[in-house]
Amino acid sequence: MDEDLIAELEEKLIRLREEHQDMDHAIDRVMAQQPIDFVAVQRMKKRKLQLKDMINKIESEMLPDIIA
Repeated sequence: MDEDLIAELEEKLIRLREEHQDMDHAIDRVMAQQPIDFVAVQRMKKRKLQLKDMINKIESEMLPDIIA
């Protein structure tokens, strides 16, 4: 895999992980408020899951292909 592509993917991974962590903190803040906005929590959890899926996809792309 091209070094420039690897560097680009690593930068994207960092951004996605930061956003994932920020989303986790945002969910905690909303859950601490009364009354709890469950619709907002569901949206944030959905976004957090999308971020996790993107992170997993990039990580799998960065792994070298192994022929079994």
